[in-house]
Amino acid sequence: MDQPLHRALGLTDDEAASIERILGRAPNHLELAMFAVMWSEHCSYKSSRLHLKRLPTDAPWVLVGPGENAGVVDVGDGIAAAIRIESHNHPSAIEPYQGAATGVGGILRDIFTMGARPIAVMDPLRFGSLDDARSRWIAEGVVNGISGYGNSVGVPTVGGETVFDETYADNPLVNVLCLGLLPAERLVLGQATGEGNLAVLLGSTTGRDGIGGVSVLASAGFSDAEADAQKRPSVQVGDPFEEKRLIEACLELLEAGLVVGIQDLGGAGITCATSETASRGGMGMDVDVTAIPLREAGMEPFEIMTSESQERMLAIVEPSGLDAVLGICRKWDIRANVIGHVTSGPATGDEAGGRLRILDGFGGAVLADVPAASLHDDAPLYDRPRAAPSGWDEAGRTLAGPELPPCEDPAADLLAMVADTSWVWSQYDHQLYLNTVEGPGGDATVLRLKHPATGADTGRGLALSTDGNHRWCAVDPRLGTALVVAEAVLNLASVGARPLALVNCLNFGNPEHPEVMWQLSEAIDGMAEACSSFDLPVVGGNVSLYNESRGMDIDPTPVVGVLGCIDDLRRRPPGVRLVEGGRLVLVGATQPELSGSLWARDKGHRGGRLPALDPELHLRVAGVVRDLVNGGLLAGVHDISSGGLALALAELCVRSGLGAQVARVADAAELFSESPSRVVACVTPDSLPYVERVLGNAGVPFARIGVASGDRLSVKGLLDVSVAELGTVWQQRLPEALGSGTTQG
Repeated sequence: MDQPLHRALGLTDDEAASIERILGRAPNHLELAMFAVMWSEHCSYKSSRLHLKRLPTDAPWVLVGPGENAGVVDVGDGIAAAIRIESHNHPSAIEPYQGAATGVGGILRDIFTMGARPIAVMDPLRFGSLDDARSRWIAEGVVNGISGYGNSVGVPTVGGETVFDETYADNPLVNVLCLGLLPAERLVLGQATGEGNLAVLLGSTTGRDGIGGVSVLASAGFSDAEADAQKRPSVQVGDPFEEKRLIEACLELLEAGLVVGIQDLGGAGITCATSETASRGGMGMDVDVTAIPLREAGMEPFEIMTSESQERMLAIVEPSGLDAVLGICRKWDIRANVIGHVTSGPATGDEAGGRLRILDGFGGAVLADVPAASLHDDAPLYDRPRAAPSGWDEAGRTLAGPELPPCEDPAADLLAMVADTSWVWSQYDHQLYLNTVEGPGGDATVLRLKHPATGADTGRGLALSTDGNHRWCAVDPRLGTALVVAEAVLNLASVGARPLALVNCLNFGNPEHPEVMWQLSEAIDGMAEACSSFDLPVVGGNVSLYNESRGMDIDPTPVVGVLGCIDDLRRRPPGVRLVEGGRLVLVGATQPELSGSLWARDKGHRGGRLPALDPELHLRVAGVVRDLVNGGLLAGVHDISSGGLALALAELCVRSGLGAQVARVADAAELFSESPSRVVACVTPDSLPYVERVLGNAGVPFARIGVASGDRLSVKGLLDVSVAELGTVWQQRLPEALGSGTTQG
């Protein structure tokens, strides 16, 4: 027997009953489809909204916080920065190239919707093991999709992360961050105001590609790529050249003051754009479904309204400005069609006030009639059951597991960790706009801050870092997430930046599993605690649920993107490097704890207790490192995180072509520990006394641990390996596994 339509569309029986109560009648097929996409997990955040409210979002420099298309902060000199991070995990698992490409396209539209020109993209990526053929195919397709779209549209991809781990087999995480700049006075919100104003659809035609799209894919589990192929909505197909024209047209419209409000068409397509702009503005909207340009014949209204075809925007314009809008769109060869009118709000007493009506031609039959706000404001809000995993000791913040094995060959363990991700970022153009001072591969990306209206160099800089660590969060999601935030703050300090704002992409498994909801709730608490301690507002984010790999939930993977400001960029940050004769100083104190570390995971150990985070000490370490960098007192610096001191030293050596002789490391636990609030600094002998005095005055622990020289990395009593061998493994691991980088998924 066929299941009821609402269940086929992903709605529960209770949700269907709620829709009937809202409408006062049974919904028709079109209305039910519209509610289904808007009440999906991806669009409504129905499992996470309750918890996200605990995040700190305010600061004097925050202009726009969560709830709009992007967060916006004041960065001084009359400049505002818009920042957003999104996921395209599920589409990329099916069609890696198009899934990743359209993820880039969508995040770009989130930024220029605010009136900002996109200036940089970052891509935190996670794939299954390199030993797995399908994971390699997904990785190649995703990287090529990002490079193919980003390079073509003309926005540089300036950094990110690339992680391979079996937890992501068949369920990659493709998170994309975008940063844009705008004159602060040009800020525009996604609101439809002014009764009688026009809703103008800009950009591509609407097709069947992406019907249901991410709004459905990201709201249910699809664990078997082949078996579920027929059930999956089609993945959107991107056109970066159309996107480039759309960017220029929209920015010119905004600069000319011709737009009252603007919204990109992402998840849930026209349904989302029309309902959200109307309800945010406290208005209603009539939409003529026959006025929407189509690329396929015979499309039904429910297909048109839920298609997620790419490169489309909805602009709200005054009738008097329509001719000027159409003229600018013709200049940029962009389609522009009036598809709707803003109608009265719900407080007018008008029976139709505040309603979204879908019409078969203006003045024609009403195909759908729903309160505009009901599609998202009235979406379900679930407090799903939460339960800690078996073996979790709340009092000790410890996850039961087997004893850690002994470390028998530290050199071999280090070589197993080493991998250069330049295979990924070498396929991206990260020098577009000539803003990039520090590109991919360092602790953080550094960009020159130029005024978006005049192009004038302000002499200051912006820094970006994206960070995540599923291993930490699998052991303790609360502390693990706090450690991720702390790492991002220290990454920014390593290039001389003070943090301004954070965005997050919360990648978790099936929220119907109590353990997953416990992980999500704990992670949000950890992020809230860390951000409050660091005075770091959360200005936006994304939640991606139902990430399941071969029948198992992925490890909890909250990813953060943090934006920082460098007040004086006349001196370039030292970067991850060594100089001959430089003294190596370990800044911060090591906790000899291996639980959650890359070393422990490589040994099959998944439990234990994470190293502690002292927020006050962390702020002191970040502050003094930032001051030393800005004072030109460090010849090189690298934060210690994944792989511990061992991997930090190896990366310093390989990137510099110079060895290091290190003492004062007691054992493998100190060598591979990933305890927080630590960096390795390379200091010239002349600067060393002053640097040590500054560290002491700041109340920060430090120790001289060695000297940079020779052609070997030697840690007394623990390992001795040539820089040449490290470099060979470092450079060859990914290219040998993934090929030339020309395969499209």
